[in-house]
Amino acid sequence: MRIRELAVPGAWEFTPTMRGDERGAFAEMFKASEFEKAVGRPFDLLQINTSTSGAGVLRGIHYTEDPPGQAKYVTCTSGAFVDVVVDLRPGSPTFGAWDSVIIDDVDRRWVFLSEGLGHALLSLADASTVTYLCSLEYSPEFDHEVDALDPDIGIAWPATGRDGQSLHLLRSPKDAAAPRLRDLAVPRRGTRHRRRIGHRHSLIDGT
Repeated sequence: MRIRELAVPGAWEFTPTMRGDERGAFAEMFKASEFEKAVGRPFDLLQINTSTSGAGVLRGIHYTEDPPGQAKYVTCTSGAFVDVVVDLRPGSPTFGAWDSVIIDDVDRRWVFLSEGLGHALLSLADASTVTYLCSLEYSPEFDHEVDALDPDIGIAWPATGRDGQSLHLLRSPKDAAAPRLRDLAVPRRGTRHRRRIGHRHSLIDGT
């Protein structure tokens, strides 16, 4: 398994080694010893969620107050997503920074994000399914959202999907009404560092 820390401290990309033959393919999706060596902590699983989205569905940016915080280990089981991590930790020197990973049913990548980080997903194909393992059970009193289209964050969302067709963004009313970064009642220091999508895939427009 290849492991890479993202531009947002506290987030990692995990790419499993796929082994295939005439029967199909096999990969190790999680190994505690390798995870703990890379991240420096165990992953405590308390809840598993899954959701399916049409092309253009944008979920997030969602985050959980820390404490208690919620860590996530996320993958795509079918289709494809742009998975975005945003630093929303009060006082972090990289507050507002973001990074992205393409998660899909080809490379089978996973993304781990630590407590206090925001998370957003954009579906790049119809019937795309994401599964995420959580370190905290659903606690609505701690859950919040930030506008995924906030220009102060500046996420470079793609305009086309996996098939090259234009994406028409669809958000929940709650996500569409989410506050901007500047409206969050949290202390900040340092400056924002922006990183554009497209470290691997040509399907991302403008890269």
